[in-house]
Amino acid sequence: MQIDTLLKDLNSAQQQAVAADPQNQLVLAGAGSGKTRVLVHRIAWLIQAHGYSPHQILAVTFTNKAAREMKERLGGLMEDTAGPFSTRSMWVGTFHGIAHRLLKAHWQEAGLPQGFQILDSDDQLRVVKRIYQQLKLDDSHWPPKQAQWYINGQKDEGIRAAHMDESRDPFLVMMKTVYHAYEEACERGGMVDFAELLLRSHELWLKNPTLLKHYQMRFRALLVDEFQDTNAVQYAWLRVLAGKESNICAVGDDDQSIYGWRGAKIENIQQFEQDFSPVAVTRLEQNYRSTATILNAANAVIKNNAERLGKSLWTSGEDGELIDLYAAFNEQDEARYIVDRVKDYIETSGCKNSDCAILYRSNAQSRVLEEAFIRENIPYRIYGGQRFYERLEIKNALAYLRLLLNRNDDAAWERVINTPTRGIGAKTIETIRLFAREQGTSLFAATEGAIRNQVFTARASNALKTFINLIAEMEDAIDGLDMGEVVERVIEQSGLLDYHQKEKGEKGQARVENLQELVNACRGFDAEDEDLSPLQAFLDNAALDAGDAQADEFEDAVQMMTLHSAKGLEFPLVFLVGMEENLFPHKMSLEEHGRLEEERRLCYVGITRAMDKLVISYAESRRLYGNENFNAISRFVREIPKSLIQEVRIKATISRPASYAPSYSSQSEVNDFPDLSLGQSVLHPIFGEGTITQFEGQGASARVYVNFATEGSKWLVLQYAKLEAI
Repeated sequence: MQIDTLLKDLNSAQQQAVAADPQNQLVLAGAGSGKTRVLVHRIAWLIQAHGYSPHQILAVTFTNKAAREMKERLGGLMEDTAGPFSTRSMWVGTFHGIAHRLLKAHWQEAGLPQGFQILDSDDQLRVVKRIYQQLKLDDSHWPPKQAQWYINGQKDEGIRAAHMDESRDPFLVMMKTVYHAYEEACERGGMVDFAELLLRSHELWLKNPTLLKHYQMRFRALLVDEFQDTNAVQYAWLRVLAGKESNICAVGDDDQSIYGWRGAKIENIQQFEQDFSPVAVTRLEQNYRSTATILNAANAVIKNNAERLGKSLWTSGEDGELIDLYAAFNEQDEARYIVDRVKDYIETSGCKNSDCAILYRSNAQSRVLEEAFIRENIPYRIYGGQRFYERLEIKNALAYLRLLLNRNDDAAWERVINTPTRGIGAKTIETIRLFAREQGTSLFAATEGAIRNQVFTARASNALKTFINLIAEMEDAIDGLDMGEVVERVIEQSGLLDYHQKEKGEKGQARVENLQELVNACRGFDAEDEDLSPLQAFLDNAALDAGDAQADEFEDAVQMMTLHSAKGLEFPLVFLVGMEENLFPHKMSLEEHGRLEEERRLCYVGITRAMDKLVISYAESRRLYGNENFNAISRFVREIPKSLIQEVRIKATISRPASYAPSYSSQSEVNDFPDLSLGQSVLHPIFGEGTITQFEGQGASARVYVNFATEGSKWLVLQYAKLEAI
């Protein structure tokens, strides 16, 4: 076997990163520089060149999709260069997935019940709301989602309720009270939320030195993807596990650190060289995605950030087209222009709708764009919509399955006790909650106790007995069945399938199809952990997958998304819209330290999504959040060299801009009517004085949209309008 074959298709920087001696290593991987390729080849190199066993390698990613892709590519690479190879013994997964695997293996040392359940975001919120009822808190004064966010933020920092400092701040005092009650509820119900997975597994290391030493000796190599996105507890977890025995390879890009708002700390990658010294640093700067023009624009913008680790993207490819800059009069004009450009691109290039992406800073911007696409009958999709395991009918079906495994799963009980409706009212449910709190038992056990003690009327008791018996009957019915048959039986016997089949319209049909797809998912599920039952493994996998950013596959459609959702994606044609001060960069970024730099990194991410063509637009006036805004063009646009940009004129011709703050008269002149331009005051013989706000068409068919002082706004054909410039 020639290990050099692992290096033959890599560039020099990639070869350096892959073939480095086993040591602590920082790979600064620019956008589109082939970082996944480097990670996979690095693992293969450690196995083939240095004799590492797959058993000794731990690789951490941020999505289950990325973990699966890494294992598939590694398996293929190893078979191509070294013969048959299995990745089953390797630990490759997300931080949450690996932490979950550790806690399942060492549940006793972690202080957990063997059958602990993972709470997704919705179920966690249900628990918080139950705590609110227990504490008699006013939802309008103390929003439950705020408490949920606070609890997760504390856990991401490695802080328990008991560790919080004493405070006189009423908010902090209340959050500590809620956090403490939430911890007690989770301990009582054997429930673990996503943030708890990491915190609990970190505490597992600290409280069990012998166990920690075992894993430090086992994992000789740690590889971490998207290192710039790690939070405080993830970084601490890695530092403790690495110890002095392992070498760690951190792959990331400080210029693409855009998730500070959800706990990611750019300081982690910035201080890596100091904390893991000595460190070998490799920069992957050759980009295989974008044209030189696009890369030069991205480099020019990001260089304005201080404290960068430093790199500059380049390509061996062509310069490509200049970046188009469109100055819209308002958001309606901006949307019209974008739709027209998309239509023209599809018709002239032969490309698909999905080759076009529209990126915006705020979700509120999508409405006008959506309306424009609807008017033109162009299919579009808001990327990052509701995912499969987050859909109502799927979560209900999974809750039934969870109850079959663990009757103490209060979140599952809450979800399906009256779904489908079986005559159990809110007052009955609240009484059971109270009974559970008083007795210190689960809601399921409290239900059984209430029936035994004849707490309710005969009607309510019968309804509760029906539910209790249903769970027992389903448990008996699924014995010996395979996974697909189990789920099929549960969705039928629970009444969920029949319930949604009776719903009217496409929504009910879609829910039925989703339940049927759940059966298909179970039939195709391969449980890797032999210590778990197939059902438990599937439920754990579904809970972990619920956090993944995977878009569903529908018809060919234009992609619309926030800039945060765009990370990791690429498109031939990209529109960066709403490039205005106070919108992007967001006005809040000007008030908080470090936020402006993160906004600039977000712009850098947006620019580097474009492969062939980048179009930037901004509006002179924009109605947003109910107000009319007049903002200057974004500083990020002004940071792009003028030589890389061409201004798009209304008359559909293109010329180099004289500046980035052009006057109305310096642009947008209409053929054959040189005296008229956007913003021009005009006089009409009937309607009186007005202002031109939009142009459309050329030549004889050219028309203008004029806002008249007394007659409102009207479209007028120029050759008949008899407009006089004022």
